[in-house]
Amino acid sequence: MAEVDLKDIIAEENVVYKKTKVLTDKPMHYCPGCGHSTLHRIIAEVIEEMGIQDKTIGIAPVGCAVFMYDYIDVDSQEAAHGRAPALATAIKRLLPDRYVFTYQGDGDLAAIGTAETIHACNRGENITMFFVNNGIYGMTGGQMAPTTLEGMRTSTTPYGRDYHLMGHPIKITDLVAQLPGTYYVTRQAVHTANYVRKTKKAVRKAFEYQARGKGVSFVEVVSNCNSGWKMPPVQAVKWLDENMLPYYPLGDIKVPQD
Repeated sequence: MAEVDLKDIIAEENVVYKKTKVLTDKPMHYCPGCGHSTLHRIIAEVIEEMGIQDKTIGIAPVGCAVFMYDYIDVDSQEAAHGRAPALATAIKRLLPDRYVFTYQGDGDLAAIGTAETIHACNRGENITMFFVNNGIYGMTGGQMAPTTLEGMRTSTTPYGRDYHLMGHPIKITDLVAQLPGTYYVTRQAVHTANYVRKTKKAVRKAFEYQARGKGVSFVEVVSNCNSGWKMPPVQAVKWLDENMLPYYPLGDIKVPQD
């Protein structure tokens, strides 16, 4: 049998997949099965494929999202909790030729940052917003978030969320879709290969619409938080399918009309 040279095996024409250069070499610290790492990879791949690495600026606030700058190799700025849309507004207005995006969790974007989210969307700031919704405060101890489902147990709702006491889960993405300043609004997921492909298309569209100066592109990604949900990864994905997706259905909510 002829000896095979390793260089021939990994030649460019034989490569099926390789890590994008826009991801750093730092090992990710996220819990096994967490959607953050997958979404990081998707965003990095799109940035590389569009050739905009040197023109992209990411803003991440407090929470698990804050580690984005450790893994995606673009210019980054940390924002105070909930204030990423405000900071993105300033950066985009000062540097209109840059691709500016926020990367936020539900406790940030839909709780302490609700005002910044709503007003940035209503103004139609020409930015892209990525929103990871796992229905819980993941980093700070698994407390109830505005997106926590009715009956869902958290560290602050040990008997389940009761809407009579705590209100209904907020569908912030549906809400911002009603505002005239949003151009493209979609809800996706990353826990299956098919969903990853659809999310990547949505991420690409969001950046392309920003290049066209169309206003806010808003991409929600429904994810799991197996540590916050107190479940192993496989069970957390099953719970997501059976509970999160019926309440937060996937698909485009607002699509361009021109």
